[in-house]
Amino acid sequence: MMTTNHIDQRTVRTALALAARAPSIHNSQPWRWVVGPRSVHLYADLRRWLPATDAQGRDLIVSCGAALHHLRVALAAAGLASSLRRMPNPTEPNHLAALELHPRPAGDAELALAAAISRRRTDRRRFVDWEVPAAFIDELIERAAGQGVLLRAVTEAAPRARLVAAIREAAEIQEGDAAYRTETAVWSGGYADVDGVPAANLLRDPVATGAGTARRFSEGLIEQTAGDPDGAALLMLATASDDTLAQLRAGEALSAVLLHATTLGLATCPLSQPLEVGSTRQVVQDEVLGGSAVPQLVVRAGWAPAGAPLPPTPRRPIDETIERLQV
Repeated sequence: MMTTNHIDQRTVRTALALAARAPSIHNSQPWRWVVGPRSVHLYADLRRWLPATDAQGRDLIVSCGAALHHLRVALAAAGLASSLRRMPNPTEPNHLAALELHPRPAGDAELALAAAISRRRTDRRRFVDWEVPAAFIDELIERAAGQGVLLRAVTEAAPRARLVAAIREAAEIQEGDAAYRTETAVWSGGYADVDGVPAANLLRDPVATGAGTARRFSEGLIEQTAGDPDGAALLMLATASDDTLAQLRAGEALSAVLLHATTLGLATCPLSQPLEVGSTRQVVQDEVLGGSAVPQLVVRAGWAPAGAPLPPTPRRPIDETIERLQV
């Protein structure tokens, strides 16, 4: 029961558990929360940083941004509005956000968006060869803009071909690094872990993953016949700068785009690999975005193939991510 003078901590905990469904690099869940009587603070958890994959820590911050937006959605659906301060403490760069909570009735739109959290999956399969309607793309662009981030559909033949080539070039470079191969193997293909990408969510043929555009993890359990055309739209999230704040906002925009795409019935898969390698990141910035913005993430979006829905990926126990504010 919530009143104007009290925030129910069970409600906050439930919202944090739902926020943990946010996508993260290799399902590493690199965040921790510090909870006060009327506040929640987000910190980057550097113990879960993946240095071989994400040398600059960009993916880690984007992942935290996605969890931050998921939390705001979950809180709003539970009747708690949040006043947000990003990067609230210049002396603590890992303190990414502070939310002050106050009761406010949930609306239908907030409830629908929160319901999408549990339905969203990262889908690495090839998508059905049906075009994503332009009106849907426009709605996704609006959702990203609402978070202060540019979303651009890469539709023209030359930039799209260059983006796909950059994805594959980055994969070749990374897979030539023994540390990267080890890190990827540790964080994928498991059967009983509470983090990492499980075999149940990976293709048996890693090379065919995402029609050759999604990251190749360990061998999985999903069978998909090779050779069918892929109808995925490629969407680029980009920002004006490339500091921690911009990366955090990119993660928030990623969450907003993925959740709205889910409400539209679209399947999605975030792609960070071409932006983890300096040379291919520069190619994407110059030849795909025309030097006009800083690329932060690619999103594949389209219509999922027929069949049983993908299982949810595991999450670590919520109590492992929560600390109480010392007052």
